[in-house]
Amino acid sequence: MTENSDVRKIASTADAARARAAVAAVVVAAGTQPLDRARFLTSLSARLRHCLDQGGTWELHLLTRPATSDHQGRLDAWLRPFDAATADDGPPAAEPTLTCPLPRPPAPDAVPAHPSPSEALLSADEDTAAVLCLLDEQERLVQLHRDELHQTNQGVLALHSDLEAAALAQRELLEAERSARAEVERARRLLNFLADASAAITSSLSPTEVLRRLTDLLVPEYAQRLDVWLLDEGQGEEQTGPVPERSRAAVVAARTGRPQHAAAHPGNLPGTDDLPPAAMSPDRPLLAIPLMTHRLLGVLTLIAPGPRFDADTCLMLVELGRRAGVALDNARRYEQHRDTAEALQRAQLTDLPEPSGLLLAARYLPATQGMNIGGDWYDAFLQPDGSLLAVIGDVTGHGMHAAVVMGQLRTALRAYAVEDNTPAEILTQLHRMLRHLQPQLYATAMIARFRPGDPEVVWASAGHPPAVVREAGGSVRILDAAPGVMLGIPIAYTYADHVTRLGPGSSLVLYTDGLVERRTQGIDPGIERLRQALSGLSTPELEQDLDAAADALLKPLLHDSERDDDVCLLLCHTVTHTAS
Repeated sequence: MTENSDVRKIASTADAARARAAVAAVVVAAGTQPLDRARFLTSLSARLRHCLDQGGTWELHLLTRPATSDHQGRLDAWLRPFDAATADDGPPAAEPTLTCPLPRPPAPDAVPAHPSPSEALLSADEDTAAVLCLLDEQERLVQLHRDELHQTNQGVLALHSDLEAAALAQRELLEAERSARAEVERARRLLNFLADASAAITSSLSPTEVLRRLTDLLVPEYAQRLDVWLLDEGQGEEQTGPVPERSRAAVVAARTGRPQHAAAHPGNLPGTDDLPPAAMSPDRPLLAIPLMTHRLLGVLTLIAPGPRFDADTCLMLVELGRRAGVALDNARRYEQHRDTAEALQRAQLTDLPEPSGLLLAARYLPATQGMNIGGDWYDAFLQPDGSLLAVIGDVTGHGMHAAVVMGQLRTALRAYAVEDNTPAEILTQLHRMLRHLQPQLYATAMIARFRPGDPEVVWASAGHPPAVVREAGGSVRILDAAPGVMLGIPIAYTYADHVTRLGPGSSLVLYTDGLVERRTQGIDPGIERLRQALSGLSTPELEQDLDAAADALLKPLLHDSERDDDVCLLLCHTVTHTAS
């Protein structure tokens, strides 16, 4: 199909009707949809009326454009005055072109040459009927959609009602869950606090520290004020200051062994008896908790931080009171055991002899942390030939058993020394004895023999830290010959003697590992600190007051120590001259 153009002259209403009828015939023949056709023809009719109203003669230009691969075929129509002939036959710029789609090319004989006005009118009625038919269909569809929308609205209203009911139920469930979570979180917080507080009070072996930590933990979150009434071993009151006033609840708790709650209104707390309000706290509830183990240790009295004690907090406090009683009992037992071990240890330490030409000073410091008492010892005693044996030793383990083994070793060493054995021979016999009598315990030891007028000192070591020598001129050296094995190791072993020169004005320092060893540093840095401290002493200082010199050695070495082990120091100094 090629482009076809047609021009029709419009001078009267009849001309306009015939032109419209001709155009209608074209679009009908081309199979244009009724709605597109009606829109096109209605717009064309309006243009024609407008031209007739203006008067004069007009030209209706019709251009049929064929379909292409990109565009559908169409009919373009435009009007222009008859007397406005120009070289350009295109549409005027003032009026837009009317366009109607042509699905297929119209047949050549589809358009009558001179349609009559009656045909034009009938043609218009056909278009109107087609549009009305479409309108009826649209109205039916609209009614159908209206019915569907009404049903949808009814469903939405019902759904909205169901959603509101579900939302209300969900809110109630969320509130219940939130409340349950809050209860669980509160219970978890109380259990965590109980665990942390128990760890804090049971990690100390000092009754005073246990009570201080208990106060720090409970005040002010769980108690406005706290009081602990402790009883001594004979069930009498243990006091360190003025006798405080005891509440009736505390007295009843001590007598019955049951927690007592004193307030204006009953608390109905689990496992607790109710009493009238206490005189010492008339406005706030008071809770008296007995500190029990196998016996009554005392009573913990708490004044509530708020208007009441709740049930969960009360259960936690009662349990914490029970654990505090266990911690206090352990701390008291530890102190008794520690004091006994220390007393036994000190009772077995030697009063130092005063040999000619040799000054001696010794220090024993018990551990301040834990049960680490009882394994370290020193000894110094004269032999029948006038020589002196200086001994330092350390038994593995701590406490009463270590102190007893230490006493056995000390006694056995003195017995072996009577036979005029050398230091190495004494250690060999001690090693054999310990292997058979105490196979689970080991010990380190070092023995040095001083002979009057002899500058050479014979010594032997069984796994002990090396001795330190200060020469008269101030230089310091370490006796770093390889030591023998520890005493009691399950192997046969023979120790060897070593000889070092110790001229007049020289000092020999024997010590245990508690003086130089630190958990984070090992033993070597401590030995170096001891060497530096010893080099800082002068010969006159050592000879004028050897005890003061011993203290001067200890001070820089122990100022940063945790003192978790015993410390023994034996300082031997050869004088530069002997009084006549």
